[in-house]
Amino acid sequence: MFLRFLIQRVLAGTCLALLAWPAAAQDVLTLEIDRAKIVELPAGTNTLVIGNPGIADATVLRRQNRIVLTARAYGQTNMIALDARGTALAEVMLVVKNAEVGLVVQRGLERETWTCSPRCEPAISPGDSARHSGEAIKQAGQHGGFARPNVPAAK
Repeated sequence: MFLRFLIQRVLAGTCLALLAWPAAAQDVLTLEIDRAKIVELPAGTNTLVIGNPGIADATVLRRQNRIVLTARAYGQTNMIALDARGTALAEVMLVVKNAEVGLVVQRGLERETWTCSPRCEPAISPGDSARHSGEAIKQAGQHGGFARPNVPAAK
């Protein structure tokens, strides 16, 4: 009888451990390319480390426990918050994905991204052909120059 009770306790402990394991797994924060997100840091954060700042970058706001994360390129990296002694307070996996885009046109190896609302206009997205991206960047620069007449347009 005692052995049966002990086995049930061990199995119950194992089941609890298995159910608790995903909760202890690393948190994931999804970002959209070229968009910013305000994030609260854990209390006591003194240092913030981003594994690959080419994928996501952080700007500290005046209020110490808040940052602005900006997605720079597709991919995954991590972010670790450390206290003054260098102890890890939290770690988050940052996953950068494509923003919802109206249309992607694939012509052989050449890709074009368009945003449609309601008309389709060229969008700039990593992975697009140089011709498409270059023309979209040129037009955006010309538009920006038109809106600010004292700033020279991109050539």
